[in-house]
Amino acid sequence: MTLTLAEALRRVETRCAPATASKLVPLAQAQARILADDIVAPISVPASDNSAVDGYGFRHGDLEIAKDQGLLVVGVSAAGRPSVRDVAAGEAIRIFTGAIPPPGVDTIAMQEDVARSGDHVTVRADIPLHANIRRAREDIAQGSVVMCAGRRIEAIELGVLASLGITKIAVRRKLRVAVLSTGDELVEPGEARGAGAIFDANRPTLVGMLNRLGCEVTDLGILRDDRPRLAETLASAAREHDAILTSAGVSAGDEDHIRSIVDSLGGLDFHSVAIKPGRPIAVGHLAGVPFFGMPGNPVAMAISFLFIVRPALLRLAGAAPKPILRFPVRADFAMTKRAGRREFVRCSLAARGDGLYARKSLRDGAGVLSTLLDADGLLELDEAMTDIQPGEALPFIPFSEFGL
Repeated sequence: MTLTLAEALRRVETRCAPATASKLVPLAQAQARILADDIVAPISVPASDNSAVDGYGFRHGDLEIAKDQGLLVVGVSAAGRPSVRDVAAGEAIRIFTGAIPPPGVDTIAMQEDVARSGDHVTVRADIPLHANIRRAREDIAQGSVVMCAGRRIEAIELGVLASLGITKIAVRRKLRVAVLSTGDELVEPGEARGAGAIFDANRPTLVGMLNRLGCEVTDLGILRDDRPRLAETLASAAREHDAILTSAGVSAGDEDHIRSIVDSLGGLDFHSVAIKPGRPIAVGHLAGVPFFGMPGNPVAMAISFLFIVRPALLRLAGAAPKPILRFPVRADFAMTKRAGRREFVRCSLAARGDGLYARKSLRDGAGVLSTLLDADGLLELDEAMTDIQPGEALPFIPFSEFGL
């Protein structure tokens, strides 16, 4: 039975609960890790009101005096060195960015809007009440949930955590993923290549995409079309990993052993999804460990990984679901497609006067991996579509949505 992409994803979601425990790590080691627990702010940021500019603080009720006669400057408040003197009527204080306004100050004029002569300063503009004062807690309030479990920690998250004084956080253990390629025709790059042999491009592609997800990858190399050896290797991998990925060997040929092995060692959930490229994919489990057998054609393998395997691995790793963003662009080509199948068209983008246009790759075979080099992303054509016309607005998924 062939599933739609939506049906396949629903099945994957129900079978892929987080597979990893959590551990405390220093903030410096947390990048690209998945947050295991909610982060509750231990303090407020900022902890107190402070100046957003370099300038002069005063009472807003003195604004007309400040514009006509000027105010007496009675001190300085600097970041980390707040003034201990209150500011009274008719007075002002020199204040710098980040400094706490002393009692009496409810408005700050930036230094570009004032003129100073000796001990007096004159305001040269209409300044609204509370101008240029950053309020306590306006960034983060103590006790609020700043980040939820399942969030991937990157540079901005590290900065926010540091602003709260946090030094360690609980993250999920890295997902352990085993990867192997199958096929008598495959050889490693650098090895002698006989007649009919091809260099294995799928495994390096998979390993690279898994590294971007922060997985701990075990590369099991190339395995020949030897059913006993394949079964032994997969059974061993299931004992030591959280997920197993293979490429090739999932069709119905005499030398395609993967589906029958998965059936015998665990269970096959589904093996066909109505997408192009990428229809044959074996999804199941080996002794309870999720298994994903992807197509041998490199582009079909990449599409299967991005739209089916990647979301499954993120759920296994404990990451919170995050929808793929799609952006409307216009097709600059015409094409027809079969109804009932979702297609992903490799495209580059070109800007024109009325918006962005997607240009279809001149080559679209499932084995032409180099077409992904020139593409900016994928134009998505849903199951109901059959006829695409130039200028038609369609959803486009940039490769950046996958971290590529």
